[in-house]
Amino acid sequence: MNNKLQTFAFAVLFGILSALTLSSCATPEQRIDSIMKKFSTPNGPGASVLVMQNDSILFKKSYGLANLEEQRAVTPATNFRLASMTKQFTAMCIMMLAEQGKLSYDDKLSKFFPKLPRWGDSVTVKNLLTHTSGIVDYESLIPDSQTVQVHDDDVLKLVRTVDSTYFPVGSQYRYSNSGYSLLALIVEKVSGERFADFLKHHIFDVVGMPTTVAFENGISTVENRAYGYAKEDNTWKFADQSNTSAVLGDGGIYSNVEELAKWYTALFANTLIPKETQQRAWTKAATTDGKEIDYGFGWHFEEYKGITHPRHGGSTRGFRNEVQVYPDQHLVIIILTNRDEGDPMDEGHAIADLYVHH
Repeated sequence: MNNKLQTFAFAVLFGILSALTLSSCATPEQRIDSIMKKFSTPNGPGASVLVMQNDSILFKKSYGLANLEEQRAVTPATNFRLASMTKQFTAMCIMMLAEQGKLSYDDKLSKFFPKLPRWGDSVTVKNLLTHTSGIVDYESLIPDSQTVQVHDDDVLKLVRTVDSTYFPVGSQYRYSNSGYSLLALIVEKVSGERFADFLKHHIFDVVGMPTTVAFENGISTVENRAYGYAKEDNTWKFADQSNTSAVLGDGGIYSNVEELAKWYTALFANTLIPKETQQRAWTKAATTDGKEIDYGFGWHFEEYKGITHPRHGGSTRGFRNEVQVYPDQHLVIIILTNRDEGDPMDEGHAIADLYVHH
C-alpha cells in the first residue's frame, strides 16, 4: 500500500473509531437530543420530553415552538392537548367513585341514561373502560356539513340514534371514543359536579397540577398553551382544533410534562386509589370468552424488550403524544408534541432503549 492510500485508510479508520467512541461516550441527554432532532428546528412546532425513575427526573427538555405566529418557544411548562392520554384521567375518576361506593363497574348504562336503546341494558361501566362495549364511534355519526364543535352531551344524543352495537356486548375489543365520553357524563351524574370541575378538585388540585385543565372554550383558559400545526406543501400551517376537540372525556385535557410527572408519581404512590385498584387499571382486561385484550382501564399494553407494560398515545388535530410506563422499574417516559406528523411512540422506544434493562 502506498503512503497516500495508507494515510487515507488510517484516516477513515480513525474517523469510524472516533464516531464509535463518541457514540458510546455520549450522555443520555446527547442521545435524546439526537432522537428528538427533528423537533428542534428553529421555526417548527416542537416537543417536550421528560424521563422519570423512582420519582427522580432524569431528563427534562423542550424543543421547537409552541406558537409559530408568536415565535414562542416550548418549555417544560408548556401545556399540550393530551388527546387520548386524557383517558387515563377519565378512568381514574371512575375508579375513585367506585372506591367510594358511588358506582359499580357492573352498573348498566341504562341506570345512568334511561332513554338509551336496548343495548343500554347490557353495556356496563367496565365495558366502557375496556373498549368492549361495541358502541358506535360518534365520529362516524357527525354530519360532514357540521361546523359547530361536538360536546360530551352531544355524543350521548348521537349514540342514542343507533339501535345496535358493532358486536355482542363484551365479546370483542374495539377502541371507542364514545365510551370515554359517556364515562365523563357518568362522572357528572354520580358526583353532581361538572366533569372538568371533578378533575380539578379531586385530581389536579390534590396531585399538584395547577395549570392542567379539561379545556372548555369560553369557560376555562389554557396557560402556556401550545397550538397545533400540520404540514402542507412543506410548510407548517395552523391546525389546532377539529369538530371533536371539545369532547372532554376522550381527549380534552391540556397538561405539561412537569405536572404529568406529578401525576405519575401519584399513581406509583397510590395517592388517589389503593394499590390493588391501580393494578387493575394496569392489568389486561378480557372479553366474555376469556380472551385477554391489550387494554386495561384507560391504558394500552404492549410488549417491548420482553417487558409487557402500560402505555398510551394521544393523537388529534395538531398534536401527537406518548407516555410509556414501566412499573417494575418505576420508569416513565413522556413525549408531548404539537405537530400532526409521525408517531412519538417511536421516539419513546428509542428513549426507553437508554433506560430499560431486563
